[in-house]
Amino acid sequence: MSKALDYFKEVYDEVPGWVQKMHDYSPAVLDTYTGIRGEIMQNGALSRQEKDALIASMNAARLYSRSMLFHTKGAIDFGYTTPELVEFFLTSYLYKGDAALKLALEAVSYALELQGKSAVQPAQAPELATDSLKLIINWLDAEDTTYLEEILALLLSGNAEDVQARILQDGLLSSRLKHLNMAGNFIVELNGKGAGPWIEKARIAGASEADLADIGYICILTAGIPAWFELSDSLKTTE
Repeated sequence: MSKALDYFKEVYDEVPGWVQKMHDYSPAVLDTYTGIRGEIMQNGALSRQEKDALIASMNAARLYSRSMLFHTKGAIDFGYTTPELVEFFLTSYLYKGDAALKLALEAVSYALELQGKSAVQPAQAPELATDSLKLIINWLDAEDTTYLEEILALLLSGNAEDVQARILQDGLLSSRLKHLNMAGNFIVELNGKGAGPWIEKARIAGASEADLADIGYICILTAGIPAWFELSDSLKTTE
């Protein structure tokens, strides 16, 4: 087996079909891609677990289940708890609304499964974010869900500004990380203009230029080189 195939087998416990096919058609392309991915996913300004969780969340925000689930596994494997992962997915909700949290149920149940816990899926997934969050809280019955219950109460109150403010405050995750996540949600959909204000808010929340560059790099992995074009427009040049 090639080093590239070994790498992906270590990451995913098996060689994904898309990786095998890339190797079959061009081992050189897979080697190049693996080198780029391996470099980007190392600990940097952002840690490996943060990068996986951010990619999972950004894919929930653009309603792309496949990559969301791949990186959910990485986030759990590298140390995140399911309640922490849920906070990432709340930023997906801020970006795409009810549909993002509905999709994130797949990731939350998968994360629990990876940790040897059960999460019984309803016959029909909830359409509303309030119902999705109620289900998640029920799944996390052995965990401290105080923060999630606060968010649920605010969602039920209907005050969107209060919901956004509380989701973006420090919880199990830092406000800095959540603002970086929101910027990335726009970048993976190639909306650099929309990301601009969130990049500024991320800086105010404590994000460095290196943090923002890491967001650009991980966005390349899930949305291609154009994602870097969009992020780089707001990135300050080094002196």
